[in-house]
Amino acid sequence: MIDVTEPLWRPAPERIQSANITRFAEVVRQSWNVEIDDYRQLHRWSVDHPAQFWRSLWSFCDVCGDVGSDRVVDDLERMPGAQWFPDARLNFAENLLRRRDDRSAIIFRAEDQVKRQLTYAQLYAQVAAIAAAFRRDGIGPGDRVCGYLPNMPETIIATLATAAVGAVWSSCSPDFGVRGVLDRFGQIEPTVLFSADGYFYGGQAHQSIDRLVDIQAGLPTLRRVVVVPLVDSAPKVSSVDGALLWDDYAVPTAADIDFSQLPFNQPLYIMYSSGTTGVPKCIVHGAGGTLLQHLKEHRLHSDLKSGDRFFYFTTCGWMMWNWLVSGLATEATLLLYDGSPFYPDGNVLFDFATEEKMTIFGTSAKFIDAAAKAGIRPRDTHDLSTLKTILSTGSPLMPESFDYVYDAVKTDVCLSSIAGGTDIVSCFVGGHPGQPVWRGEIQAKGLGMKVEVRDDQGNVLGPGEKGELTCSKSFPSMPIRFWNDPSGDKYHAAYFDKFPGLWCHGDYVAETEHGGLVIYGRSDAVLNPGGVRIGTAEIYREAEQVDEVIESLVVGQQRAGDVRVVLFVRLREGIALTDDLRDKIRKRIRSNTTPRHVPEIILDVPDIPRTKSGKIVELAVQRVLHGEAIKNVDALANPEALDYFRDRPELVS
Repeated sequence: MIDVTEPLWRPAPERIQSANITRFAEVVRQSWNVEIDDYRQLHRWSVDHPAQFWRSLWSFCDVCGDVGSDRVVDDLERMPGAQWFPDARLNFAENLLRRRDDRSAIIFRAEDQVKRQLTYAQLYAQVAAIAAAFRRDGIGPGDRVCGYLPNMPETIIATLATAAVGAVWSSCSPDFGVRGVLDRFGQIEPTVLFSADGYFYGGQAHQSIDRLVDIQAGLPTLRRVVVVPLVDSAPKVSSVDGALLWDDYAVPTAADIDFSQLPFNQPLYIMYSSGTTGVPKCIVHGAGGTLLQHLKEHRLHSDLKSGDRFFYFTTCGWMMWNWLVSGLATEATLLLYDGSPFYPDGNVLFDFATEEKMTIFGTSAKFIDAAAKAGIRPRDTHDLSTLKTILSTGSPLMPESFDYVYDAVKTDVCLSSIAGGTDIVSCFVGGHPGQPVWRGEIQAKGLGMKVEVRDDQGNVLGPGEKGELTCSKSFPSMPIRFWNDPSGDKYHAAYFDKFPGLWCHGDYVAETEHGGLVIYGRSDAVLNPGGVRIGTAEIYREAEQVDEVIESLVVGQQRAGDVRVVLFVRLREGIALTDDLRDKIRKRIRSNTTPRHVPEIILDVPDIPRTKSGKIVELAVQRVLHGEAIKNVDALANPEALDYFRDRPELVS
C-alpha cells in the first residue's frame, strides 16, 4: 500500500548542501539582502524582482558576453513584446565551447551499429571547420541552416557552427516524410541543408538519400546540401544536385573561432508548432533567452554540474534535443542515443546508463510506462550507482510510473517530472534537487516564471483546483516572433487570446499543497500519443490524399495514462472500410509524416460534425468519446452527426 502522506524520496542533507540551487540562494541573500528560508520564498523573490533574479543568474552562471547597461528588461508588463537585456551582446556557441581539452564532450550510440565519442577539443575543432566553411560560403546573421538529421554529433557541430556565425538553426528528425519536412523548412527558405545518408531503427538501416532528392527539389533557396555518412561509410550522393559529403565541406583550420557578438535577442532557433490548423507555425527563439533559461533549468532545477554525464532520449524534432545540447554550457558530457529505445530489448538505455556512468537520465513518460509494462527491473540487473536524477516529460507522468521508478529503477534518485514546450523551448515547471518527490507531482514552479492556475474567467485558483496553466509576467525565453507573422497576430492568437496580457499555455493543471503541480493533459485539440505533440492537419493532409477518403477527423482518446490516435473517415459512396484500405491510409500517413502520426484505430462515419462556418469540431468528438457533455451544440451546423461517434464498440477496449 502506497503511503500518499509521505514523499517517495527526500534528498539527504549533504545533497541539499551541495546543490547548485542552495549556493544560488545564498548568493541571492548576500547580494540583495533578502530573507530566503525556503524555495517558496526564493520563487516569490524571483518573480517579484525579475531584474535582480535574471541579473543574478547571468552572474552566477558566468555567462560569456557583455551584459551592457543596468537595464535588464525595458517593460516587464508588456507581454508579448518586453525586451530583455536590450544592451547585451553575446554568442550562444561561445558559451557552449569554452572548454577545449580532452574531457569527453559527446558520447554517441546509434543502436548497436555505431559508437563514437568526441573530446571538447575535437568538438571545438570540428565546429571551427564548419564555421569556416559557412564563412567561405557567405553564411552569416539571418541565414537559415537546416538539419534533416539523427541525434548524432554532427548535428550538434552544425548547430554550434550556425550559432557561431550568427545564422539560425532549424531541424527535424529523419523519420519525417518529404511533406512533413517541406511543411516546415519550406516556410523559412534555408540556404544550407545538412542530412545524414540514413539512420538506424529497430535494427534496420533506413536510407534518406531518395527523400533528400525530393526535399532539395522543394527548397529552391538552397545553395548547399551537405550529407553526413552514418549507415554507409561512403554514401553515393550523385543523385543530389551539388551535394558534398561532410568531410569535403568542412574547412580544417587552426585558427580560433571568430564568434559573432550579437544582440541578446538574435534569432538562434526556429522550431515548429504541431500544425493543428494548417502547416506548422514557425517559432523563432533568441540566443540569450534560450541560453539563460537552459542554464537556469540545468544548473538550478536539475543540479547539472561540470563533469556530469547528461542523457536525454530525444530526436532532433523535439525541443528536448535543443535543451540537451545546452548542457555543454555547464561542461557536461552529452550522451546521445539514436534509434529504438526497445532494440534489441527494453534494457538498451539502461545498458547505456551503466556503460557510461550516466548521472542524469532524461526520457519520456511513455518510455517509463512502457518499461513498467514490460516488467523491466534495472535495479536488479544494472549498476546505476552514478545515477542521481531521472527527468521525464512529453506527457504527464502517472502516479503509478512514480511507483515503478522507485521500486524497479532506483530508490535513491530525484525523479523530476518537468513540463513546458516548444513554444518557450524550456519549462514552466520542473525539478528541485533539494525538495521531496511526491507521487504524481511536478516538484516546483520554475524560477522567474510567474506560473498561476486560472479558471475560464481568468481568476487565479487555489491548490487542488483545476484550470489553465498561465504565466502572468514576461520571461526571457518567450518567442521573439513567429516567422512570416509581421503583424504578430498569429503569435498573439497562439497564447494571448484567452487571457489578454497573460500567457495561456493550453495545459490543464492544478497546483498542489506542496507547491508543485499536477498536469491532467492538454486543454486544446492537439494530439499527444506517447508524449509527442501531433497536429491534426498533418494527418488530414495525408488521409485525404487517399482516393477513397472524402474527409476525415482525428482525435486523441485517453487510455491507461496515454493517448491513442483515432481517425474517422467519410468514404466515397459504395466504398467499404476494409483492412486493406486501413493499411493503405496508414501507409500514406506514415510515409509522409512520422510513425507517431499513424492512427491506432480507423473507423468510418457517414458524416462529420462541423460549425456553421464549416470548421470540423475535433474537441466535440473527443468529448463524446470520453462520455463528456457537449456544451454548445447550437454552434454546430449538423449536431446529429455527433451520434455517429457514440457507443462505438471498437473504442471500448
